Amino acid sequence: MDYIEILGLVAATLTTAAFLPQVFKTWQQKSTKDISLTMYLVMFVGVVLWCMYGILIESFPVTLANALTALLLFTMLLLKLKYK
Repeated sequence: MDYIEILGLVAATLTTAAFLPQVFKTWQQKSTKDISLTMYLVMFVGVVLWCMYGILIESFPVTLANALTALLLFTMLLLKLKYK
């Protein structure tokens, strides 16, 4: 694994981890009144497209980061609909 791949994995870890506090807070408080459904829908679609791009260019960091981020965003969308 070269330094460029490591850089990508570190970036992937940080950007994906950034969504964890919001998911946990929403899950614990069972409230989504201040969360934008539109923002999460648009972000989800964008991240899924990035994941597809990562697959097509065979980039493990891009694919992994966006697959995990898509999972977190999908979780937020489910919570938004559940606690509406």
